[in-house]
Amino acid sequence: MSMKWRIMGAILAVSIFSAPVFARELTGIFGDWGAFDDRDDSGRCFAMAKPAKTNAPGDNGAFFSVGFWPKDRVYHQIQVRFSRERSTNAGVILSAGGRSFRLTAGRLNGWAKDRKMDIAIISAMRSANSISVEAVGRDGRPIVDVYRVKGSASAIDSALLACRD
Repeated sequence: MSMKWRIMGAILAVSIFSAPVFARELTGIFGDWGAFDDRDDSGRCFAMAKPAKTNAPGDNGAFFSVGFWPKDRVYHQIQVRFSRERSTNAGVILSAGGRSFRLTAGRLNGWAKDRKMDIAIISAMRSANSISVEAVGRDGRPIVDVYRVKGSASAIDSALLACRD
């Protein structure tokens, strides 16, 4: 892996996570997505990306991730961190590949309602150009976070393989 990609991966990890970077091993950068092995710290591996476009000012730590916890037999679990706090009265819609999914959500995070939806979202991603996550913010303004999909399939596969060692 070239130095450029190692540096980009380190920057991605530092910018998204507040915990020490050294606990997370970058397994690869694929397009806009990174794959990480964090089994020493959290027991998981994951693929993730930051939004390519958002209507929130600044970097608020928004991300889209697909996680794997092999010890708990949890695979392909979707998590989305919103670019700003969501109104608890607003639903969250994830759109990919012409399909829409209503996520279960807290103020800052959203998840698929079950494993079947996790797999359906990943399947839709494989035929999409982008993923959008939309809700209404606590301030009443729309939240729109858009993620590029290029590289997501390879990053997800890399994270899965890292957790199978």
